[in-house]
Amino acid sequence: MTSDLLSPTPETDREPLLSVTGLNKTYDTDRGSFVALEDISFSVHPGEFLCIVGPSGAGKTTLLRCLSGLHQPTSGTALFDGQSITEPPRGLSMVFQDYNRSLMPWLNVERNVQFPLIHKGLSKTEIRERSDEALASVGLEKFARSGIWQLSGGMQQRVAIARALAYRPSLLLMDEPFASVDAQTRSELEDLVRNLHLESGLTSLFVTHDIDEAVYLGDRVVVLSKPPTSVQEIVEVPLPRNRDQLHTKELPEFSATRSRVLQSIQNL
Repeated sequence: MTSDLLSPTPETDREPLLSVTGLNKTYDTDRGSFVALEDISFSVHPGEFLCIVGPSGAGKTTLLRCLSGLHQPTSGTALFDGQSITEPPRGLSMVFQDYNRSLMPWLNVERNVQFPLIHKGLSKTEIRERSDEALASVGLEKFARSGIWQLSGGMQQRVAIARALAYRPSLLLMDEPFASVDAQTRSELEDLVRNLHLESGLTSLFVTHDIDEAVYLGDRVVVLSKPPTSVQEIVEVPLPRNRDQLHTKELPEFSATRSRVLQSIQNL
């Protein structure tokens, strides 16, 4: 892990990498219109780790799909690197919650990681170098030729993270990526993505329903309201850049920030 002095910090003096302004998403149903997102506004600065939390059914995944270009908002704007998001941007990678559906079981670990790189016009050597580097970063270099079915759930999610990293995105989106693993594996994966963030300075947006996870990982936490979903509050996280599961969660700043986020959700 890098030291606090060397750890990259969010570049708040620069233009946001992701800027969301007045975003709305309405669905037409048999019972009429359903407003899923209402006037969502926030930004993500280069090098920032931003977490989003909210009550169940708050539209967190819908928001992420709009930001990834998989869904189009009804109104409002979402800009990635100054450009309107109308389709999945080339500089963006996403890690989904269900690794069983996001990985291809007929390909081995290495081929899963390399798959998104095939259409980038890279040489075979560069594709192999990128996948080797990404697998090493998540501790799976010895499992490159293993079948996906041979790995545990936590290891499979590491493959999904490695695949996203190998793409070398400007922005990494993660949709509750640790919800399907056990508590110990979840803690290990939290430390993994936090350390990777510190080492690379990769801008990250992480959606979760777990308040402790959001506070532990994030530089800021966006709290969403009940539907129609809006931004209830944006909470700064006053914790050291370097964190660990034991000592960080014993800090009074952690407890105070967790209580503030919890209170914001309970007061919806």
